[in-house]
Amino acid sequence: MLEHENVHRIGLGDREIILIGTAHVSRESAALVERVIEEEKPDTVCVELCRPRFEAIRQRDKWQQTDIIKVIREKRTSILLSQLLMASMQRKIAKKFNITPGEEMLRAIECAEAVGAEIVLADREIRVTLLRTWRKMGFWGKVKFLPDVFLSLFATDEITEEEIEKLKQHDMLELALQTIGEKLPGVKATLIDERDLYLAHTIGHAPGAKIVAVVGAGHVPGIQRHLGEEIDIDALKRVPEKGLWGRHAGWLFSLAIVGIFIAGFFCSGSEASIKMVSWWAAITASFAGFGALILLAHPLTIAATAIAAPVTTLHPLIAAGWVAGLTEATFRKPQVKDFLALQEDIVSVRGFFRNKITRLLLLVAIVNLTTSVGTFVAIPVIMRFL
Repeated sequence: MLEHENVHRIGLGDREIILIGTAHVSRESAALVERVIEEEKPDTVCVELCRPRFEAIRQRDKWQQTDIIKVIREKRTSILLSQLLMASMQRKIAKKFNITPGEEMLRAIECAEAVGAEIVLADREIRVTLLRTWRKMGFWGKVKFLPDVFLSLFATDEITEEEIEKLKQHDMLELALQTIGEKLPGVKATLIDERDLYLAHTIGHAPGAKIVAVVGAGHVPGIQRHLGEEIDIDALKRVPEKGLWGRHAGWLFSLAIVGIFIAGFFCSGSEASIKMVSWWAAITASFAGFGALILLAHPLTIAATAIAAPVTTLHPLIAAGWVAGLTEATFRKPQVKDFLALQEDIVSVRGFFRNKITRLLLLVAIVNLTTSVGTFVAIPVIMRFL
């Protein structure tokens, strides 16, 4: 029987659960996982992966099949961009330590297949975790969080000794989520604690008499604490609906702006109303076009974005960033080489802006941001004509 400080044996009824705490930057962790599975020959191996992360590990060339235009049309650019930012962090650390991200998870899957064990993906889907966090964050939390996301692109490639020590105790995804949790304590429960519960439930209900579970070291105490408890797993998988204000804020804002235009017509005459509309169009178009210009978008993309902005700012179902992204994808459609280079390009700021895929995602995000700023700049300007 293998004894190791990171191997925890837990009895649960007539079953044995062998919990392995790993660090994704450690080759020792990958070797330990392989050794435990080969010696124990479990019925089931649980890995701290969700379906998208599992497919990303097993299919390294999956990016080549991504339809970027479909991503933009389905309004999934923010999710894909956030995943790439996390992947960027992982790639930087992997290059620093000369390892393959998720090596111990890949080793666990290969060893499980070799001994004929069933593989269980034990973690909650990352998209659900991010959406639950976003919906519970609150307005000011989002205002504080978004700049940190964009600034992470410009973080230095150097990793401090303190960060290296942290990586010995936590996996990379866990560390990224924990960092957010430290900056925004109110969302720690969604990012960290809920995943402990989810993992404990999945591992506790895995089939077989002997189960090996491979998880980040940071999850081990929480899983040990909650194993065997009754956990409402459906509640943990549910993405909260937008609140009443969230569902109707866009339309209320649009009606308010249109109401100001109408009030200008009746209170100050048609000339004032025309000036209000003109200033609104000029300001929103300028800010939207500037956002596209920052990313050195195609001239026709800049023009289309500027033309669309005065309308998109008044229609909550359309965003200037989506117009910019779809137009840019038409004139500068990503090629196979962009997908092939993606893993290396996301490691550096230059690569992020050079690769057509990541530049498209950034274009959508930045144009939406600058257009929103332009909207709030335009409001006091048009109010002067009332």
